[in-house]
Amino acid sequence: MKKLVFLSVVLVMMLALAAPGATSVAQEKIKIDVWIAFQDYRWDWTKEVAARFNEMFPQYEVVVTGGYSYETVFAQVAVAAEQGQLPAVVQFFEAGTQDARDSGLFKPIADALGDRTEILGMPVDFDDFVEPVRAYYTLDGKWTSMPWNTSSAIMFSNMNYLRAAGWEKPPATWDEVEKACEAIMALENAPEYCFTWPNHGWFFEQWLAQQNALYVNNDNGRSARATEAVFNSEAGVAILQWLDDLYNKGYLYYSGAQGGDSWSTVDQAYSTQQVAMAAYSSSDTTLYTQMGIEGGFETVASFLPYNDDTGWTGNLIGGATLWLADGLDPAVEEGALGFLIYLTNTENAADWHKITGYIPIRYSAYDLLEAEGWFEQWPNQTVAVQQLAQSKVTPATSGALVGGFPAIRNVVTAAIDRVLLSDDDPKAVLDEAVAEANRIIEEYNLLNAP
Repeated sequence: MKKLVFLSVVLVMMLALAAPGATSVAQEKIKIDVWIAFQDYRWDWTKEVAARFNEMFPQYEVVVTGGYSYETVFAQVAVAAEQGQLPAVVQFFEAGTQDARDSGLFKPIADALGDRTEILGMPVDFDDFVEPVRAYYTLDGKWTSMPWNTSSAIMFSNMNYLRAAGWEKPPATWDEVEKACEAIMALENAPEYCFTWPNHGWFFEQWLAQQNALYVNNDNGRSARATEAVFNSEAGVAILQWLDDLYNKGYLYYSGAQGGDSWSTVDQAYSTQQVAMAAYSSSDTTLYTQMGIEGGFETVASFLPYNDDTGWTGNLIGGATLWLADGLDPAVEEGALGFLIYLTNTENAADWHKITGYIPIRYSAYDLLEAEGWFEQWPNQTVAVQQLAQSKVTPATSGALVGGFPAIRNVVTAAIDRVLLSDDDPKAVLDEAVAEANRIIEEYNLLNAP
């Protein structure tokens, strides 16, 4: 009797497990962890996109974790890898490209895709990505990571100040910035300063590329591994000299903050109309345009001013891409690839641009926005796109690939700080910065070069 009862219980359990909606290992969702650097409205937007993807493909559960800064995310990833908990997708800024390649933790997107032209029924079209993005992230002839948030360095101007000083459009060159500042600072209701920028190494790199000058040797690390920094050229010295001249004339607002800490000081100075012009990232075009609307002044975006003596070759991209972890379970890799394709499709790329100011990374996204009348309504949003579209693709404007790049950036920002706050010669300071950068590169290559 007991045996019959036991068999009945087993039979009921088996039927329950086989019933529709019952939980089983086979029915568990495939989890895809995604780590990004954002912890604001951009993180919220990404989670919303992930939720839509999960609804479209219920076999997957994409979980987006935010809050890792660009500078610290790689250290977090290294710890996760040691613990066997590496996420499927990680966001790295462009300066981390060489480090990510050398880590051995990631798989090139091209290798994961193979010859496939669609993932989960979604088309794969890398020719649709804009040229500067393709130039930066196509390495050794193939895609390494998935483009996502792409920006360029541009300038925002308070046209109330400029028009009062007789300028109907923002200055385009370094000399014009100085002339405009002279007129602005002579106004009866002049701002406290005329011009500012975040003391972040990315802007030095931008002004270097504009002059078609290299940051590191071997074609900016693109024809062979970079072994030496070369940014102490005439072009590099000219940048420091120009900033120092602006500072000594009382035109330049410099808070003393460096690197990532410097961005908010510029936000504060511009929004409170403490300055008339600010060099900044196009990623916050929406924010800076809104600052003007809320502050009762007109913000006009323009190309980043360039050196009159050398002319303008082009500008670099900034921002970050999404890297695919190597060694994933095939089912997880397939889902991760699908999410990357979905996140960066035409509609999402257009929407991402609208809420942030990051450039539309697909030609089709730009066409969609133009058809909607977006750029006609918000002309500031076209500036970064036009700047990159008009840039010549050279080793200089394609951006540097070098190991230890984030640390080298810190060396450059420290050098600029020293020049502005002392009487030290810009050339001598930059020579010392290159020597320190070369030590970083040598140590990095000893540990990581094949």
